[in-house]
Amino acid sequence: MDLILVIVSRLITFYSYALIIYIFMSWIPNARETWIGTFLARICEPYLEQFRKIIPPIGMIDISPIVAIFVLNLARMGVFQIFSWV
Repeated sequence: MDLILVIVSRLITFYSYALIIYIFMSWIPNARETWIGTFLARICEPYLEQFRKIIPPIGMIDISPIVAIFVLNLARMGVFQIFSWV
């Protein structure tokens, strides 16, 4: 059971890192057109799109990735809570 907890927690952590890298790639011109950028777009955009539907950008600032990472951290804490009961 501990192995499942560690695997799920690490997957959520790695996905959070992928989101952060993808967000920072938007600051570098043409970085999202590389193979790494397209790979990260394929795995990050479906998740981020759910938050962009709910939270509109404020001026030129999109805060939906911050909320998305916050929700991932809540999910990781929820996984720890669920497995602590078992």
